[in-house]
Amino acid sequence: MRAVFVNCTLKASPEASNTAQLAEIVASALREQGVEITEFRLADLRLDHGVETRMSSEDEWPRVHDAIVDAQILVVATPTWVGRPSSYAQQLLERLDAMIAETGADGEPIAYGKVAGVVVTGNEDGAHHVISGISGALVDIGFTIPGQSWTYWNRGPGPGPEYHETNEGHEWSAQTGRTMATHLAHVAHALGAD
Repeated sequence: MRAVFVNCTLKASPEASNTAQLAEIVASALREQGVEITEFRLADLRLDHGVETRMSSEDEWPRVHDAIVDAQILVVATPTWVGRPSSYAQQLLERLDAMIAETGADGEPIAYGKVAGVVVTGNEDGAHHVISGISGALVDIGFTIPGQSWTYWNRGPGPGPEYHETNEGHEWSAQTGRTMATHLAHVAHALGAD
């Protein structure tokens, strides 16, 4: 079984990403269940804007797309900015939109039979809004969203320390992330059963 993690942080590598740190808890829990993980940080890629899978010769989206098509699990990880997902998360959803028209040998959209979850970080509130918005979009595209297939960490309203600067709330976020991983793997197995 394979999972693709798409980190929508605004920070390019090698800058530390709070979102990557929380997503790694989910990835580690999936690895313990035998799931192979592929990770992309969109800030490191050259991505065209639009709603098609293949756009220009410089566009690196097809590599991400093909990994998602080959996987059974997708995890979208994003920071929260002014109560919303990052601009890269929006771009991800726009590019995934093309998958609605792409069908497999069975004639069904290629996202059908795949599960997805969401990881959110930020030192401001809005995590549930971000989770519901991304989850709703992924359902439209054809992904199955298991119950409690998300985790988040935020500092609450107003400025404050980032995820890597404090241990506050980490235990809850980590436990929720491990539960998320279990739900994603179990539902992916169920959907893949013959």
